[in-house]
Amino acid sequence: MEFGVFLNGYIPGPAAHDTTAEHTALMREAHYAITADKYNWKYAWFGEHHCLTEYSHMSAPAPVMGYVAAKTDRIHLSTGITSLPTAKEHPVRIAERAAMLDHITEGRFEFGTGRGAGSHEVATFGGLTPPETKSMWDEVIREIPRMWEQRDYDFEGEHFSVPKPHNVLPKPHGQGHPPIWVACGNPPTFAKAGSLGIGAIAFNFEPIFALQDRIDAYKEAIQNPVEQIGQFKNDNVMMTNAVVCLEDRERAREIAKTKGRGYLVTMVNLYHDTMPKSPDAITWPSPPMQIDWTDEMLDAAIDGGYMLCGNAEEVCEQVARYQKVGCDQVVFGLPGEGMEHEEIEEMLEVFGTKVIPEYDTDPVHSTDRYRATAQRRYPDFQHPLPDGINVELIPETALLPLSYGSAA
Repeated sequence: MEFGVFLNGYIPGPAAHDTTAEHTALMREAHYAITADKYNWKYAWFGEHHCLTEYSHMSAPAPVMGYVAAKTDRIHLSTGITSLPTAKEHPVRIAERAAMLDHITEGRFEFGTGRGAGSHEVATFGGLTPPETKSMWDEVIREIPRMWEQRDYDFEGEHFSVPKPHNVLPKPHGQGHPPIWVACGNPPTFAKAGSLGIGAIAFNFEPIFALQDRIDAYKEAIQNPVEQIGQFKNDNVMMTNAVVCLEDRERAREIAKTKGRGYLVTMVNLYHDTMPKSPDAITWPSPPMQIDWTDEMLDAAIDGGYMLCGNAEEVCEQVARYQKVGCDQVVFGLPGEGMEHEEIEEMLEVFGTKVIPEYDTDPVHSTDRYRATAQRRYPDFQHPLPDGINVELIPETALLPLSYGSAA
């Protein structure tokens, strides 16, 4: 099992309306990924949301990924998620940016996709509504891998077109292309992701064992995908949750009991109105449930898989529940509510050095292993090449000579 962090530009309260505080929060999140790279974490997921005040100010993750890529060596940088509505952005732009990130990260980019967070977000782009985004995603997700392969890509579809042949550039770096994922906000999407041979991004707002049937459906479907999207199968379920893992057990438990925890979930319930609400269904601006926590109540929440909390030894035991239900990757949202900045940095080191080695003994990313099996699906050219083209001279400083590939 592998591990990652999820960075979403979460800036609760008045800080969301102060640009200095906003800058501090965004830069801290970038540096959490840089810190994670030092301590065995394999993935950093970056949200992409639009006009979702407080909940997510990470509207343009690509520049953040470029910044983080320059300061890290091993961690994979993943979009969680790139939304694909064609009213928001032409799919060619998405394919170009993903391939460029693949180059800039030296093959460490992962392409998480989805429909968008809900009605408020998608309405940003010309009054788009959630029902429209499903067929848009279905169309675009099949075309981007073709853009990454063909040199004369064209397309006439329901939601977008490229009416004449174009070479979408750059092509992805090295063998294959970035691993493809989809956000599974609703239970049926798990089986759909498996049937398409792509990874499943899941969000845990209920007991972990309640997810068993969905993960089982995914694992069954991905054994023999009905339609493989892309050049290889990405057999991966990623699950998000919260963690408070510190050297000081009592401080970790104190944080778990602090007032204000659960505020993020009230915003999830507000903005993600196309997916099931959390069990308490409390929606912003109603305050999160105020509980006078006892140790027994906290233990029950931990046992139910709502969060991980304690010192490294305790958290290591709690992680086993995710392994038992079939999660391939567990990811924790940062910043953690109730945790000071320095405590988050401590958590990244403690969990990374004392928990991760107990579960992740493979130095190679699973997605790198899957990508190594990539097989092209399309020819370079789908149309006949024009006659009469005979290039005789190129600059002497060209990286490859004119004769390159002629023997083939």
